[in-house]
Amino acid sequence: MLRNVLGKTLRFLGYTVQYGCIAHCAFEYLGGIVVCSGPSMEPTIQNSDIVFSENLSRHFYCIRKGDIVIVKSPNDPKSNICKRVIGLEGDKVCTSNPSDFLKSHSYVPKGHVWLEGDNLRNSTDSRCYGPVPYGLIRGRICFKIWPLNDFGFLRASPNGHRFLDD
Repeated sequence: MLRNVLGKTLRFLGYTVQYGCIAHCAFEYLGGIVVCSGPSMEPTIQNSDIVFSENLSRHFYCIRKGDIVIVKSPNDPKSNICKRVIGLEGDKVCTSNPSDFLKSHSYVPKGHVWLEGDNLRNSTDSRCYGPVPYGLIRGRICFKIWPLNDFGFLRASPNGHRFLDD
């Protein structure tokens, strides 16, 4: 009797560990569901929108200009932020705010990306903390899940003029 209960318990624990490992790998390497908060990506992503983020792009270095990514915050490593990639390593980017009279430019260093929110007037991004190391990217947002009336792939940046071709 005790042996039978112990055997079932150990079998259950074994299955739990196996499925836990599978779930961990799926969420770490394939992707997951993310709830976005804050106004920095409006109008593309509203506060409390739910999106799907895939993680394979970061592993294969397939992040491109215009992609919206989930990144470990450079200011607070315990939190994630959602921003759009404006520049990749070697790209020339505008580092000033839209309201600045004199525009300043810089080049993104090797191994870094330049990130900005779509809501430029209400976003803490690379204009504040500088280029972000590529290793802090957690995933690329593919499409919006919620609200259902906005389900689908994300629209282009309202700040397309910020992408410099040099």
